[in-house]
Amino acid sequence: SVLMGKKKLDCQDTDYVLQFYGGKKSAARKNYRKYVKKGILDGRRPELVGGGLIRSAGGWGAVKAMRRGIERMKGDERILGDGDFVESVLKAAQENLERKYELKSQGHGFGWLVKCVARIMRLEPDDILSAGKYPQRVRARSLLCYWGARELGMTTVELAKKVNLAQPTVSQSILRGQKICEDLGLSFRNHLNQ
Repeated sequence: SVLMGKKKLDCQDTDYVLQFYGGKKSAARKNYRKYVKKGILDGRRPELVGGGLIRSAGGWGAVKAMRRGIERMKGDERILGDGDFVESVLKAAQENLERKYELKSQGHGFGWLVKCVARIMRLEPDDILSAGKYPQRVRARSLLCYWGARELGMTTVELAKKVNLAQPTVSQSILRGQKICEDLGLSFRNHLNQ
């Protein structure tokens, strides 16, 4: 706030903001400074400090006590929730990662998946990857995207490049692929060793 009014930035509409703090610019700037100063003090309130895990544990004191060995809690700043929930999410992620590498070590990569889906959908592998909105090709690509993401752990960006689709289209295809599996009763595991 020391530099307020000294530099013009196109991305900031200072006049619009200052109108809420007073009629004259000098008074508005003074009131705005007070507001920011008060906000700095508010930012130190206990309920506003720390992430969801800190709050759910009962604050920093509780977390420090856990670190001393009174109680152990699994935490991860990327996941909001209590220790049991965080543990289950991390365990599922580890299992998915292990499955991905197990499939890869067995030679079950994207090329294999294309052939597998082609066999199930009664198409040629090249037909699945070629452009066109023929219903059977769309369904095959959807199944390919779904299993590619879910079973091989491919990202939507990777799949978009391989299938030559836009990333949002791949996301929609994954949802369609899941529905196709449910509707047809398809299981990836049933086709794994074919």
